[in-house]
Amino acid sequence: MIELYTDGASSGNPGPGGYGAILRSGSHYKELSEGYRKTTNNRMELMAVIKGLEALKNPNQSVMIYSDSKYVIDSIEKKWVNGWLAKGFKDKKNKDLWLRYLDVSKQHTIKFTWVRGHNGHPENERCDELAVAAAKQKNLLIDTVFEMESAKANLF
Repeated sequence: MIELYTDGASSGNPGPGGYGAILRSGSHYKELSEGYRKTTNNRMELMAVIKGLEALKNPNQSVMIYSDSKYVIDSIEKKWVNGWLAKGFKDKKNKDLWLRYLDVSKQHTIKFTWVRGHNGHPENERCDELAVAAAKQKNLLIDTVFEMESAKANLF
């Protein structure tokens, strides 16, 4: 069983943001993080899950994902994302990331556990530190789809 701990952060919503993820299996341990110049907290919460799953080297893994994001967990566990997919994500945000999650999730057996954020859970606290630090770096990445969609929305 692989454990994947995740968290996302943004300073402003939208604003600079980042994600943090920890992968752990037996004696193997890996931390992941990246920062983006303009994004949202929900995008970073979902990005942490995606990047963690994409970092797995072999398919058909059993993965327990620990997240403090009700947005991510409820969307998947309550199968809201399946309804959004059936309707072409009409009027839903983060279509690009949800499609990416659905693609990578097919490769593994995944279960989710919700953890209360900022409540002393060591791995969740570490993921938060990674996410916040990533958002404060210089030379932040560009969340291209989000920035393009934001620019389009501001035209009308």
